[in-house]
Amino acid sequence: MTPAPPLASALVRPLLSAGASAGVPLPGPGPAAGPAPGVVPAGGPGALADPLTTLAHGIGSQHDLPISPFYAFAGAFAALFVSFLALGLLWSTSRFRGDRSGRPLPTAVQRVADAPTTRTALRVLGLAAALFVLSHLLFGPDDPARNPAPGAVYVLLWVGLVPASLLLGPAWRLLNPLRTLHRLLHRLRPARPVPPVHLLPSRLGLWPAAIGLFGFTWLELVSPDPASRTTLLIALAVYATVQLGLAARFGESWFAEGDPFEAYSTLLARFSPLGRRNDGRLVLRNPFHGLDATPERPGLVATVCVLLGSTAYDGFSDSPSWINTIQTSPLGRTPAAALGLLGSITLVAALYCLCAAATRLVSGPLPSPLTAFAHSLLPIALGYLTAHYFSLFVTESSRTVIIAGGADHVPAPAPPLDPGGLAALQVVAVVTGHVLGVVSAHDRSVRLFPPARAVAGQLPLLTLMITYTIGGLSLLLN
Repeated sequence: MTPAPPLASALVRPLLSAGASAGVPLPGPGPAAGPAPGVVPAGGPGALADPLTTLAHGIGSQHDLPISPFYAFAGAFAALFVSFLALGLLWSTSRFRGDRSGRPLPTAVQRVADAPTTRTALRVLGLAAALFVLSHLLFGPDDPARNPAPGAVYVLLWVGLVPASLLLGPAWRLLNPLRTLHRLLHRLRPARPVPPVHLLPSRLGLWPAAIGLFGFTWLELVSPDPASRTTLLIALAVYATVQLGLAARFGESWFAEGDPFEAYSTLLARFSPLGRRNDGRLVLRNPFHGLDATPERPGLVATVCVLLGSTAYDGFSDSPSWINTIQTSPLGRTPAAALGLLGSITLVAALYCLCAAATRLVSGPLPSPLTAFAHSLLPIALGYLTAHYFSLFVTESSRTVIIAGGADHVPAPAPPLDPGGLAALQVVAVVTGHVLGVVSAHDRSVRLFPPARAVAGQLPLLTLMITYTIGGLSLLLN
């Protein structure tokens, strides 16, 4: 479920759109990847893949990888089984305390972090960045190689939120320019009675965020020209209008529940060593404690499955067989790709729902069978995001910043690691994410089930982890 970063779709497809419309597939991962058999690249038989394609995909195709698929699968299975057995033998009581844990940071640090000046400065920074992107979308060139706006959206925002949230907590909550606009509009209202703010229905949970994330991944992976100025302007206008309109109805709390980027950042921040206890104190904590504190909300499973399923879809969307399939589909390229994306997300969700049903069958009834172990999917999603985006973020973020500084025609930077190093990083990230998922699921299991059923209740989850691992490594190595 990993290898090709979605930004390859957003930044590379516009450069290759002429060829794609003529039946030329996008190049596959890596410098040695080429067109599908029998398809001539745009520019003639000797045409080379665009350097951005090589950069974004990070590693070569299977015959270029200095990793044996046999050893990759064997190592992954060994890591999962050894972890499962060791936990069953040595971990008999729950050790994670959720938002009750953490070592308090110095009071001075707490004061600075919570100071109105700090929060205002962060809001101004987020609003200034949004205006910068908007100005380039309105007046900049319609070329992602010379306009920093697509890179700002697909790299600095979407990808950059991963390390920012892991290191600093839910960063987008403080930077979100729509929160700032909502507050400014609220202050500018005339001094007259306004309709009361409606309560947000609790049954919605994270479903609006899941729908918003699906919309963004559709824009990134399915839309015909995701990096064009017109496409991004329309998408951002719709996003801002919907978010501000619903915030006007439900209040500022809407953003925490319904803004897809805020929900995305908040979920990733569950694995941050920097967090807050339930008393509001800023603390350093074991990331597993923060993960254990993930609220069991409606839509949580859907949100995580959108992240996993869209990553899985992007892993096979650049394969020659899939490209030929959607290009020859009677539905047309965009509807066929949309069905592929939706089908991938549905498959990931269906496997998890089957796992939840099997767990309930083996171990007995649960208060919330679907959401009880949903938090254990977050380390898996984080592993896929790390494998997916590392090379892309290191290279394209610097390129975007250089373009934003006024440079023109910036060459594609060299990848941060050689193909062997990138391949090893991706395999390790995927396997580590699954092992951490097993650990978090085991701790929850020994808390919810009697000792005699705790280990047996994890067998469906272990089967699910193995299935996801097979899928992820298969996409990575094939």
